[in-house]
This record gives sequence, structure tokens and C-alpha cells, in this order.
Amino acid sequence: MQVIRSKGYAATTVEDVCAAAGVTKGSFFHHFKSKEEMALAAVAHWNAVTGALFEQAPYHRQADPRERVLGYIDFRRAIGQGALPEITCLLGTLVQETFETWPAIRAACGDGIAAHADVVAQDMAAAKALYAPDADWDPQVLALFTQATLQGAFVLAKARGDDAIIGHCIDHLRQHVANLLGAGAAPAFHQETSP
Repeated sequence: MQVIRSKGYAATTVEDVCAAAGVTKGSFFHHFKSKEEMALAAVAHWNAVTGALFEQAPYHRQADPRERVLGYIDFRRAIGQGALPEITCLLGTLVQETFETWPAIRAACGDGIAAHADVVAQDMAAAKALYAPDADWDPQVLALFTQATLQGAFVLAKARGDDAIIGHCIDHLRQHVANLLGAGAAPAFHQETSP
């Protein structure tokens, strides 16, 4: 996963993966028939690991669904700082490169992003029911918007070679979601500096 997140799918070779894992090429092909099969396994592993990370995150302990939604965004901001290959999304990295040329990888990444958005949408729906029942926005679409904002922030960070833009984008996302849910509070990590 780290090699793909660092180099991208196309530039990653089987030799790169073997060197990072400390295994021989023969060992690699004992486990995977191809680089594509390895990428699909990486996507499945990523979904399991990140699913567990988010499932155990502190924001889930909030009784109020609006606090869970805003806590989720705050959590994303907290984990969105550091070396870009360590904080960016494997699925976003893969799908940007493979969406036309490797349909199985694209589909697996799309399914993973959508599944995560579905979980986020549950809290958004509960918060909407309490705080904005008459609003005409769709919690599922808002959950997908959060994912689009995060993935876009990762792309901008890669383009700039700097993770600071991730925090700025998440701050604006948080303010938008807070406004939709009637909270209107400033982002928890608001920074006065401009990107």
C-alpha cells in the first residue's frame, strides 16, 4: 500500500513491492497472479483497516448524531497531517490512475469509497432528522460530498507537495456541514493563515 501511495499504481513495479515487503518475486507470485490482483488485495486490506480505524474512532462515543458528524470531520482533519504517502487515500490514488484502464480496480475503489460514505450518511441522516428535518439536502449526497472534498484535498496536497491545504479544505467542509445542521460553529481546528 505504501509503495502505491508513494509512487502511484503505474510507476509501482512488482520489484518495488517485493523490496518494500522484504520478499522475493517468487513469493509475490505465490500469493498474487498479477500486479492487478495485488492491487485488489491492497484495496480489500485498506477497506478493512480503515473501516476498523473509523469504527473505533472517538467520535462514535458521542450520543448526539450532529456531534458524531462534526467529530468525524474533526477526526479526518486530525489524521490528515503528515507525510503525503502516509495520509492520503489508497483508493483515491488508485482510482485516479486506473479509472479507464483497470476497470476491476476502479470498481473496487469506487465500492470502498461508497461504503465509507454510506456509514457517514447514517449519522448525517440522524442529525438531519433532529436538526434540519425540513431541509432539502440528501444525507447520502452530503456524505459523498465529504468524500469528494477529502479526495480533492489530497490531490491538491500532492500537487503542492504540502499537506496544509488538506486542513484548510476540511475546515471549510466542517463549516458547511455545521451550517447545514444548524450548528454554525467555527471549525475546531480553524487557522487564521491563508493557504
